[in-house]
Amino acid sequence: MFNVLTSINWLSVLVAFAAYFMLGALWYMVLFPKPYRASLGKEHEPAAGQSQDPLYIVGPAVCALLITITCAVLLYALHINTYGPALGFALLVGVGYLVSNTVNIAINPNMPRPFFYGLITGSYHLAGMVFVNLILVAMK
Repeated sequence: MFNVLTSINWLSVLVAFAAYFMLGALWYMVLFPKPYRASLGKEHEPAAGQSQDPLYIVGPAVCALLITITCAVLLYALHINTYGPALGFALLVGVGYLVSNTVNIAINPNMPRPFFYGLITGSYHLAGMVFVNLILVAMK
């Protein structure tokens, strides 16, 4: 499986990663900031109260990069070269791993609205997977 590492277009990985990461900023800061805060039980807190700790920027960036690299390895190993199969792969990975895992992690006593959180965050990851995989195939 890892024999494809030398075949990967690493520029496409960087472009796909940047798109995924920037989608997160758009998703949580512009498109859905209020629903996201509500999913965390913080709907009465102002957005300006969000932590400025670098962990909340670096952590998601590292995760998005690892997810993007994993998708690239699998796309190349599975010989996915066109948009239709890439979209199918994105939906499979997005729903099967990222959405379901997001909901599973949210189901705990510290998360006041786990399914709402799963909807907000899971749909971000699903959209991100579509972008990542379509970019990787487009630049293959």
